[in-house]
Formats: sequence, C-alpha cells, structure tokens
Amino acid sequence: MSLFNKVFASVGIGAAKVDTKLEKDRVKPGEEVRGIVEIRGGNVEQNIDDIYLSLHTTYIKEKDDRKYTATAQIDRFRLIQSFSIKENETKEIPFTFRLPLEMPLTMGRTKVWVSTGLDIKNAVDPSDKDYLTVIPNPLMEGVFNAISNLGFRLREAECEQAPRHLRRNMPFVQEFEFIAVSGPFRGRLDELELVFYPNSENEAEVLIQVDRRARGLGGFLSEAMGMDETYVRMNIHVSELPALQQKLQDTIARYC
Repeated sequence: MSLFNKVFASVGIGAAKVDTKLEKDRVKPGEEVRGIVEIRGGNVEQNIDDIYLSLHTTYIKEKDDRKYTATAQIDRFRLIQSFSIKENETKEIPFTFRLPLEMPLTMGRTKVWVSTGLDIKNAVDPSDKDYLTVIPNPLMEGVFNAISNLGFRLREAECEQAPRHLRRNMPFVQEFEFIAVSGPFRGRLDELELVFYPNSENEAEVLIQVDRRARGLGGFLSEAMGMDETYVRMNIHVSELPALQQKLQDTIARYC
C-alpha cells in the first residue's frame, strides 16, 4: 500500500498540501506582510526541498499593436531549507517580508498576490495563491486628496509597460488618470495623469502629465501633434501635504 501511496503522491494524489495564512490582506506600499505557511502531510512521508513565497502583479503589455495582460514577479523569498514532513503531520512556518515602495495599488484591473510553493523532488509541487489589497500610503493619499479638492475625479488607474526611460525597478508604471469635473480646471484640461516614483516612505517624485484641452484650429493642430501634453516633475514630502493643494494648483495653472 505504501508503494501505491508514493506513486499517487508523485502525481498530487494524497500528497502534502500548503496553505498560506496572512495576518492581514490590506497593506500599503513599504509595509510588512506577516503570516504563516501551514504544511499538511499527505498519505506518505515526503521530502520538501524548498519553500518559497513570490509576489506578483498584473500589467498591460503591448506587442504587435495588441494589448494584453501580463504577469510580473516582483520579488521572491525563500523561507526554509529542506526538511521532511511525515504522514498526516502539520508544520507551521512563520514569515515576514516587506512590500516594495513601488508596489502598485490594487485599483482598476490591477491585482496583487502572494504565491506559495513547495519544491518536492519527483512530485507535483503543491502551491497556494493569496490576494492582497494594496491601498495608498499617507503620502499618496495626501496627493489624491489634494487633487480631489481641486475638482478632479479619478477616471482610471492602470499598470502599463513603461519605456526604459520611465522605468525604475519594475517593467511597468502605474498611471492614475484624472478628469476635471468641477473647480478651476474644468473645461481647461482633457486630463491629468500621475505616476509616483517613491524615494522613501515619506517622499516621492511625482511625474504629472498635463493634457490641455484643444481650443480652436491652432489648439486642434497642437493636440493632433501631441504638443498639448506637458510633463512636470515634483518632489513631494509628507511635511508638504498641508500646502500641497495650493502648490499643485499653481503648478497646473502654469500649463493651462
């Protein structure tokens, strides 16, 4: 019977199983993620060569003028060296890792998840997937609030493949696209787009694209040639948040 159990375990029947339990699933960029990996033995003793966690997200990629959703592995963590798990035995392995500051927010169609895998020689490797909800940190939230107070509404948030000159550690950037629905810029801008490049938890470089609304024939020609878009770079620290709304208003107004 043991021989049959080993054969079945090699194809995933009656084999060890893995279940990752997160301390919480709502986190912010730069925050620690804690939890335990629970491993439950199957019908036979098995040798576990490796346990790893990997962090993934989705982004929009373009090839041959077609867009599709791609997956990026952002980081990978090895938890423990090889060990054996006996029949019906349960082991719990705690873990802690920190989310990168450039971790995208789970807004729009963007998803973020932790994959857990067991590396078992000559067998099907068990795996588990746990989704995270990534919410803005205080700096990002302060920027979003200032933009909202100026009459802008978030229309879309998307992770897209980035040209090399706009990349840092990721193959993509997350763009936040706003439209003016009230306030001083309604009717003056087509849209406002933001990209965050964090330097630390308390400071980030923000790339702002101001897309002016075309006016008349000259405005239409400028828009058709892509001349209606202006890029502005701003360094923002959390200490500047109380005065950020006025600073953003003055900056945007110069390009309207």
